[in-house]
Amino acid sequence: MEKFTLDAERVSTTIDNYKRVKSQVEEAAVRAGRDVSEVRLMCVTKTVEAQYINPVLDIGADLIGENRVQEYLGKKDDLHLDGVERHLIGHLQTNKVRQIVGEVDMIESVDSLKLAREIAKQSVKIGTITDVLVEVNVGKEESKSGIYAEGLEELLYRIAELDGIRVRGLMTIPPICDENQARKYFAEIHQSFVDIKAKSIDNINMDILSMGMSGDFEAAVLEGSNIVRVGSAIFGARKYF
Repeated sequence: MEKFTLDAERVSTTIDNYKRVKSQVEEAAVRAGRDVSEVRLMCVTKTVEAQYINPVLDIGADLIGENRVQEYLGKKDDLHLDGVERHLIGHLQTNKVRQIVGEVDMIESVDSLKLAREIAKQSVKIGTITDVLVEVNVGKEESKSGIYAEGLEELLYRIAELDGIRVRGLMTIPPICDENQARKYFAEIHQSFVDIKAKSIDNINMDILSMGMSGDFEAAVLEGSNIVRVGSAIFGARKYF
């Protein structure tokens, strides 16, 4: 087995990046007239080895997001996860649900009733309730998962009838665009979030709005996001093997 050599410079850079991004998130919250405690910074750890994730966990990062079930399960035992919330944020296939239910605190990428039913089924089997976000495809991009805004309310009402699953809010990834256009997309989803919350649907708790990534998290905070998902701005460019 190849011996892992820790890159001390990369560790130092990662810590500095985390501190800088956290400060930028807080500054954006202040600019939006919000309390800095309202907005959480998620460290997106896709393709990042545990040895480079742990340094930011050790200095206070308390929320991580993984895209792939197998990758998360393969490295979770090496992570310093005490007091750390874990979210699955990537597209989830129904045949992987059994493996991830009970292993994470939230699944952010529910985009169909079929997937919601499987999460509910597997959750009931192990006697838990899985918190989820419904993913909205705000740009109606065929290459991305997520439900179109027009079908959101109906999907929420259907999920609300299921045992073992609890909707906590919405998640979105806008198309690649400039900051002004991104803010329009974020504002659109924020309005849906507010409208649905006002309906007080049973089993639908609209308290989390997950929007914004490395390139647009400040715009997302200005438009109401309370979780921003940041990977490359903290850990550097992703490495694919």
